[in-house]
Amino acid sequence: MSDARPTVQVDDDRVRVTRWDFEPGATTGRHRHEYPYVVVPVIDGRTQITTADGETSYSELRSGESYARAAGSTHEVVNAGEAALTFVEIELKG
Repeated sequence: MSDARPTVQVDDDRVRVTRWDFEPGATTGRHRHEYPYVVVPVIDGRTQITTADGETSYSELRSGESYARAAGSTHEVVNAGEAALTFVEIELKG
């Protein structure tokens, strides 16, 4: 699998905004979220999420339909679709 491409757009004492670009099959690798965060899909797509305990689930992302998660989750995100996928992740530091 190839790696997803993160592009940090803002990183200050309050927020970190990262654009993630994934080709089909690309992965973030396993990571832990230190801060609560919001994800804003830029285009429609499908992700496979694998948690630290090995549980796998799938999500259908829709452009502009944001979702939020609490800090502390550990997971890997893979583009499970057949087309490129892009979303913006906004981490809330304080």
